[in-house]
Amino acid sequence: MQRHLRFLLSSFCFLLGAISFASCSFNANVQGKGEAYLQGEWRQDSVPMQRKLTEYSLYEMTFSCDSFYMKISSFSKVNNGADACTESGRWTEYTKGTYRQGHDTLRLRGQFCNANHSLKQEGGCFRSGDYDEDFVLKKKNDSLLEFLSTTSDIPIEARLIKHTTCNPKPL
Repeated sequence: MQRHLRFLLSSFCFLLGAISFASCSFNANVQGKGEAYLQGEWRQDSVPMQRKLTEYSLYEMTFSCDSFYMKISSFSKVNNGADACTESGRWTEYTKGTYRQGHDTLRLRGQFCNANHSLKQEGGCFRSGDYDEDFVLKKKNDSLLEFLSTTSDIPIEARLIKHTTCNPKPL
Protein backbone atom coordinates (compact mmCIF):
# COMPACT_ATOMS: atom_id res chain seq x y z
CA MET A 1 0.00 0.00 0.00
CA GLN A 2 2.76 2.45 0.95
CA ARG A 3 4.69 1.52 -2.20
CA HIS A 4 1.59 2.16 -4.33
CA LEU A 5 1.03 5.55 -2.63
CA ARG A 6 4.67 6.53 -3.25
CA PHE A 7 4.32 5.54 -6.91
CA LEU A 8 1.14 7.65 -7.29
CA LEU A 9 2.75 10.62 -5.57
CA SER A 10 5.89 10.48 -7.73
CA SER A 11 3.75 10.05 -10.87
CA PHE A 12 1.68 13.05 -9.88
CA CYS A 13 4.82 15.17 -9.28
CA PHE A 14 6.28 14.10 -12.63
CA LEU A 15 3.02 14.93 -14.41
CA LEU A 16 2.76 18.30 -12.66
CA GLY A 17 6.35 19.12 -13.63
CA ALA A 18 5.76 18.11 -17.27
CA ILE A 19 2.63 20.27 -17.48
CA SER A 20 4.44 23.24 -15.91
CA PHE A 21 7.36 22.91 -18.32
CA ALA A 22 5.07 22.58 -21.34
CA SER A 23 3.09 25.69 -20.39
CA CYS A 24 6.21 27.85 -19.98
CA SER A 25 8.22 29.21 -22.83
CA PHE A 26 11.25 31.43 -23.14
CA ASN A 27 10.74 34.99 -24.28
CA ALA A 28 11.49 35.51 -27.93
CA ASN A 29 14.82 37.19 -28.58
CA VAL A 30 13.23 39.93 -30.72
CA GLN A 31 11.74 43.27 -29.79
CA GLY A 32 7.97 43.60 -29.36
CA LYS A 33 5.70 45.11 -32.00
CA GLY A 34 4.53 48.12 -29.98
CA GLU A 35 1.54 50.20 -31.09
CA ALA A 36 0.96 50.42 -34.86
CA TYR A 37 -0.46 53.96 -34.77
CA LEU A 38 2.67 55.31 -32.98
CA GLN A 39 5.23 53.93 -35.45
CA GLY A 40 7.26 56.69 -37.02
CA GLU A 41 8.60 60.18 -36.33
CA TRP A 42 6.58 62.77 -34.38
CA ARG A 43 7.46 66.45 -33.84
CA GLN A 44 6.20 69.24 -31.63
CA ASP A 45 6.55 72.59 -33.42
CA SER A 46 5.45 74.93 -30.62
CA VAL A 47 3.78 75.10 -27.22
CA PRO A 48 0.70 77.11 -26.25
CA MET A 49 1.65 80.72 -25.42
CA GLN A 50 5.29 79.94 -26.20
CA ARG A 51 6.34 83.61 -26.50
CA LYS A 52 5.05 84.39 -23.00
CA LEU A 53 6.78 81.46 -21.28
CA THR A 54 10.17 81.92 -19.64
CA GLU A 55 11.06 78.23 -20.16
CA TYR A 56 9.70 75.50 -22.41
CA SER A 57 10.76 72.37 -24.29
CA LEU A 58 9.98 71.03 -27.74
CA TYR A 59 9.96 67.29 -28.40
CA GLU A 60 10.86 65.07 -31.33
CA MET A 61 9.94 61.41 -30.84
CA THR A 62 10.63 58.33 -32.90
CA PHE A 63 8.78 55.09 -32.19
CA SER A 64 10.16 51.89 -33.70
CA CYS A 65 8.29 48.74 -32.69
CA ASP A 66 8.33 48.82 -28.85
CA SER A 67 11.26 51.25 -28.64
CA PHE A 68 11.45 55.03 -28.53
CA TYR A 69 14.09 57.68 -29.09
CA MET A 70 13.41 61.26 -28.01
CA LYS A 71 15.11 64.61 -28.53
CA ILE A 72 14.15 67.30 -26.01
CA SER A 73 15.11 70.84 -27.09
CA SER A 74 14.80 73.25 -24.16
CA PHE A 75 14.72 77.06 -24.20
CA SER A 76 15.02 79.55 -21.36
CA LYS A 77 14.83 83.34 -21.21
CA VAL A 78 16.09 83.25 -17.62
CA ASN A 79 19.75 83.07 -16.65
CA ASN A 80 19.88 80.10 -14.31
CA GLY A 81 23.28 81.03 -12.91
CA ALA A 82 26.84 80.70 -14.12
CA ASP A 83 26.18 77.27 -15.61
CA ALA A 84 28.04 77.05 -18.93
CA CYS A 85 25.58 74.38 -20.09
CA THR A 86 22.57 76.72 -20.25
CA GLU A 87 24.35 80.04 -20.71
CA SER A 88 22.94 80.51 -24.20
CA GLY A 89 19.41 79.71 -23.07
CA ARG A 90 19.22 76.62 -25.34
CA TRP A 91 20.12 73.01 -24.70
CA THR A 92 19.23 69.56 -25.97
CA GLU A 93 18.80 66.24 -24.17
CA TYR A 94 18.21 62.77 -25.61
CA THR A 95 16.54 59.64 -24.24
CA LYS A 96 15.97 56.15 -25.53
CA GLY A 97 14.24 53.06 -24.21
CA THR A 98 11.06 51.04 -24.50
CA TYR A 99 7.44 51.99 -24.12
CA ARG A 100 4.22 50.31 -23.18
CA GLN A 101 0.66 51.56 -23.51
CA GLY A 102 -2.10 50.68 -21.07
CA HIS A 103 -5.47 52.22 -21.94
CA ASP A 104 -4.75 55.94 -22.48
CA THR A 105 -1.39 56.01 -20.66
CA LEU A 106 1.93 55.71 -22.46
CA ARG A 107 4.80 54.63 -20.20
CA LEU A 108 8.31 55.47 -21.40
CA ARG A 109 11.17 53.71 -19.57
CA GLY A 110 14.76 54.19 -20.61
CA GLN A 111 18.01 56.08 -20.20
CA PHE A 112 19.35 59.51 -21.04
CA CYS A 113 21.75 59.16 -23.94
CA ASN A 114 23.94 61.14 -26.30
CA ALA A 115 22.84 62.30 -29.75
CA ASN A 116 24.43 59.17 -31.28
CA HIS A 117 22.27 56.92 -29.04
CA SER A 118 25.24 55.91 -26.83
CA LEU A 119 24.61 55.81 -23.09
CA LYS A 120 25.24 59.16 -21.41
CA GLN A 121 27.80 59.09 -18.61
CA GLU A 122 26.92 60.67 -15.26
CA GLY A 123 28.18 64.17 -14.64
CA GLY A 124 28.61 66.91 -17.16
CA CYS A 125 25.66 68.89 -18.44
CA PHE A 126 22.04 68.05 -17.79
CA ARG A 127 20.33 64.86 -16.75
CA SER A 128 21.76 61.35 -16.94
CA GLY A 129 20.66 57.93 -15.76
CA ASP A 130 17.10 56.64 -15.86
CA TYR A 131 14.32 58.28 -17.84
CA ASP A 132 10.89 57.36 -16.52
CA GLU A 133 7.86 59.29 -17.76
CA ASP A 134 4.13 58.65 -18.14
CA PHE A 135 1.93 60.47 -20.62
CA VAL A 136 -1.83 60.46 -21.06
CA LEU A 137 -2.42 60.24 -24.81
CA LYS A 138 -5.20 61.94 -26.71
CA LYS A 139 -5.48 61.13 -30.39
CA LYS A 140 -6.62 64.25 -32.23
CA ASN A 141 -6.49 62.52 -35.63
CA ASP A 142 -4.27 59.98 -37.42
CA SER A 143 -1.38 62.43 -37.67
CA LEU A 144 -1.80 64.53 -34.51
CA LEU A 145 -1.38 63.33 -30.90
CA GLU A 146 -1.46 65.16 -27.60
CA PHE A 147 0.88 63.87 -24.89
CA LEU A 148 -0.07 65.10 -21.42
CA SER A 149 2.84 64.52 -19.07
CA THR A 150 2.09 63.58 -15.49
CA THR A 151 4.95 65.91 -14.41
CA SER A 152 4.23 69.02 -16.53
CA ASP A 153 1.25 71.25 -17.21
CA ILE A 154 2.32 72.02 -20.78
CA PRO A 155 0.85 69.54 -23.30
CA ILE A 156 2.98 68.15 -26.11
CA GLU A 157 1.03 68.34 -29.35
CA ALA A 158 3.03 66.30 -31.87
CA ARG A 159 2.34 65.79 -35.54
CA LEU A 160 3.37 62.78 -37.57
CA ILE A 161 6.34 63.59 -39.80
CA LYS A 162 7.01 60.12 -41.21
CA HIS A 163 5.03 56.91 -40.71
CA THR A 164 6.96 53.64 -40.48
CA THR A 165 6.09 49.98 -40.02
CA CYS A 166 7.48 47.82 -37.25
CA ASN A 167 10.05 45.27 -38.35
CA PRO A 168 11.11 43.60 -35.06
CA LYS A 169 14.88 43.33 -34.68
CA PRO A 170 16.82 40.76 -32.67
CA LEU A 171 17.74 41.87 -29.16
